[in-house]
Amino acid sequence: MVNIAVQKPAADSQERAVVRALGARSVVLVGMMGAGKSSIGRRLAHRLGVPFVDADTEIESAAGMSIPEIFDKHGEPYFRAGEARVIARLLDQGPQVLATGGGAVMDPQTRGLIRDKGISIWLKADIDVLLKRTKRRSDRPLVDRIKDLMPQREPIYALSDLVVQSRDEPHEIIVDEIMAALAAYPGCGGGGEQGMTAPLRSNEPITVEVALGERTYDIAIGRGLLASLGARIKALRPGARTVIVTDENVAKQHLPAAQAALSEAGVESSAIVVTPGEGSKKFATFERVCEDIIAARIERGDLAIALGGGVIGDLAGFASSCVRRGLDFVQVPTSLLAQVDSSVGGKTGINSRHGKNLIGAFHQPVLVIADTALLDTLPAREFRAGYAEVAKYGLLGDEAFFAWLEANWREVFAGGPAREHAIAVSCRAKAGVVARDERETGERALLNLGHTFGHAFEAGCGFSDRLLHGEAVALGMVMAFDFSARKGLTSQAEADRARAHLAAVGLPTHVRDVAGGVPGIDALMDLIAQDKKVKRGKLTFILVRGIGQAFIENNVDPAEVRAFLAEQVAG
Repeated sequence: MVNIAVQKPAADSQERAVVRALGARSVVLVGMMGAGKSSIGRRLAHRLGVPFVDADTEIESAAGMSIPEIFDKHGEPYFRAGEARVIARLLDQGPQVLATGGGAVMDPQTRGLIRDKGISIWLKADIDVLLKRTKRRSDRPLVDRIKDLMPQREPIYALSDLVVQSRDEPHEIIVDEIMAALAAYPGCGGGGEQGMTAPLRSNEPITVEVALGERTYDIAIGRGLLASLGARIKALRPGARTVIVTDENVAKQHLPAAQAALSEAGVESSAIVVTPGEGSKKFATFERVCEDIIAARIERGDLAIALGGGVIGDLAGFASSCVRRGLDFVQVPTSLLAQVDSSVGGKTGINSRHGKNLIGAFHQPVLVIADTALLDTLPAREFRAGYAEVAKYGLLGDEAFFAWLEANWREVFAGGPAREHAIAVSCRAKAGVVARDERETGERALLNLGHTFGHAFEAGCGFSDRLLHGEAVALGMVMAFDFSARKGLTSQAEADRARAHLAAVGLPTHVRDVAGGVPGIDALMDLIAQDKKVKRGKLTFILVRGIGQAFIENNVDPAEVRAFLAEQVAG
């Protein structure tokens, strides 16, 4: 999505160029009821010299009754199914300007058709503008639900190609902005006629900035970015040599491509390959990696590259923080968990026999390259485990994003724009927290929602394949919600909602879901007491007041935790 607001009217040559670039595509307007899709759409169609079509009018014509009558007689599911069929038919008749109903793009199939056959524009209007425009429209369903619907729908609208603000101003001004936005859209030649035959859809990666002053770095998100590894490193650190730290599984699939990308850019590289899995986050492997980096004659001006999932990122990052008293490193995460969480923020480390990640350092990367194509080779179980960290960002502080995930998780799993959107939202959320609290002295602790319970179960299972990290986090988050409900902080319905979504994607949500069983209560309490979030012997948990409302509780009664664990294990 490109967010553009320009008030300069588009020139005639610009308009002709946009029409040529559209070809057989339609311009599809999406947004809430009252956003101006019909009135703005008619003016836009006139400017472009193409027909204007209102999907709601077409639906009423096909059904022989008004939309309120369809809702009253058949219900919303029936209406939505008919709406999807009508929009599919209309998109085959392009080019045109098509105004859709407010809920049309909630249907994944409809979004896919729009993506293939049109360019989507979200007419984004503030709540006061929407209410002002709809307060007299008693003939339309759902008017009273605008405030409730906006948090659910706006994350979907945000997947549009363009967004233009629909304000309480003459519609011709908004049309001017749309024309300028179309002309300025990446890949369209910047508004002139030259290059305007290029597709309107851009393949440019999404860039998220982690703002840390002089140590600010970018997260690049998109398909095929591994091929740019050498060029990006050459631009970032001219003349630097590199050492790639990876594991045996990733090496088979992606190491040759990474080395080729470096070689093509003239960047010298060597590789260190370790055993896959959490078991490599230990002193013995850490020592070996440090010694091999030194043996590769990597100097302080050179770079280490962490090519792998969270284990490799943590291990390579910690080694980089120590070798020669600190080497810079680049994260190239190959798992979903690493792309949305562990590669961002500078937490590095290894495990102790006393618990997870108890030995390490804060050491920020200088660049993160999240190639979403690398996730195509990820085993289904590992992708699900990584998704737990995506859901975490909604559960702890963004109810609208969680609602979007409830509606779109299948598309995230399938890949494409929804996956990249989910990764970008997650990275932006974490980048913002890290920028405000890099060393976890306050707000950053919220990112540990579910981790206190989860780490205890993970350690209790011996950091084995019995319970992957993301699976432990999923279980821990559900337990954090249940514990919050037990304490009267949130409703059980909210806890059940969190459990239902995580269970729907195939993640463990009950203690009984852990293969081989779990340690006893005493062992679990000992592991919780060793957690990094314990301060002066007092238990600290991230608890919730509802979906998207996490907070830090610094003085939790151990007896209450013990009683809760006993209930969970017995249940």
